[in-house]
Amino acid sequence: MASLLSLSDADLSGKTVLVRVDVNSPLNPVTGEFLDDARLRAILPTIRRLGSSKVVLLAHQSRPGKNDFTSMEKHAELLGVLLGRNIEFIPDVCGEGALNAIQNMKNGEMLFLDNVRGWDEEISMKKASLEELSQSEIVQKLASVADAFVYDAFACAHRNSPTICGFGPVLPSYAGVLVQRELDALGGVVDNPPRPHVVILGGVKSDDSLDIAVNLLNRDVVDTIIPVGVVGNLMLWAAGNSLGYENENYVRGSLGDAFERTWEMAEWVVENHLNKLILPTDLAIEIDSQRVPLSVQELPTEYPIYDIGIATLMSIRPAIMEAKCVLWNGPASYFEKPQFAFGTIEVLNTCVETDAFVIIGGGHTGTLVNQRGVDEKIGHNSTGGGSCLTFLAGKPMPALESLAASAKKFA
Repeated sequence: MASLLSLSDADLSGKTVLVRVDVNSPLNPVTGEFLDDARLRAILPTIRRLGSSKVVLLAHQSRPGKNDFTSMEKHAELLGVLLGRNIEFIPDVCGEGALNAIQNMKNGEMLFLDNVRGWDEEISMKKASLEELSQSEIVQKLASVADAFVYDAFACAHRNSPTICGFGPVLPSYAGVLVQRELDALGGVVDNPPRPHVVILGGVKSDDSLDIAVNLLNRDVVDTIIPVGVVGNLMLWAAGNSLGYENENYVRGSLGDAFERTWEMAEWVVENHLNKLILPTDLAIEIDSQRVPLSVQELPTEYPIYDIGIATLMSIRPAIMEAKCVLWNGPASYFEKPQFAFGTIEVLNTCVETDAFVIIGGGHTGTLVNQRGVDEKIGHNSTGGGSCLTFLAGKPMPALESLAASAKKFA
């Protein structure tokens, strides 16, 4: 990956700094109150590092047309509570009100501009080039009253928009503390992980998981791959085990147009790296709302497969316990149903027990880690979700490319 500038590379004291963050949070649909403030807490280290700067926060909440598309006023209020200081909310993005407020700031003050997705360019320029983004009205106006840009929205790093990518060519741009932590942890997985390196791939997004598997296998940086959840079902099918019409139809439907490409990747992994796979040996199906164990030898089945079984958990435990690095992305089961949460919870328990450096790929798995209060026992719980998957798959990350371009221009 191209080199980026971090906050350690600059003294931004007294400077006006635009800071793009991702504080898109779940809100109570009735009261609008925050259901989870994790993303606000995640940006605190960067905000504190800029304590002697004039900080202008840029962020979004949901998107136009959705019920939770709101202003950023309550975000500014809650962030102020978390920091123990006042943060002024400006009900404007890049108009006269915002520009005047920024120009009148004093050192140490903070402003939170309104929802950037209320500005049409932020939505309409998804396919624009870096140069086009840098010439957008929102970037040109805000850059005219700023000295630097800090990017700390890792969860958006795979997206393309003016406030995510457009400032790199026009302002010295730096990775925030959160982004740097993500890159240090995830970059180690992709480039030079401690060995043995075990990768657990689950959840419903089989195409993303197979992209990651193929990337890591081609880089020769993984020793064992453990497919679970829908990914595990797909890999069993690719290895020659009929799942039954309904289960196979579900796998196919979950992938949509990506099925053929994903199936080809699954077959390639089975044909070329079967020795690195630990496939499920038993499963759990649902019959009359009850959990029923099922050996892989008993496939196919007409009943939905919702979990891995005890024998599978016993077979994968030694690999996880003996690993030096574990990457886990995606649940091992339909864990929203209590009777099928067993596999996912037991995988998590094993990840907590191991001495390996454990990286959780965000999303549902990351939420489970937080819900069960074991975040401090995990090496790194990514805030990325889709961005994390994109990075691990070796795909382009527009925000990082913009930071790299800025480093090349302004370093």
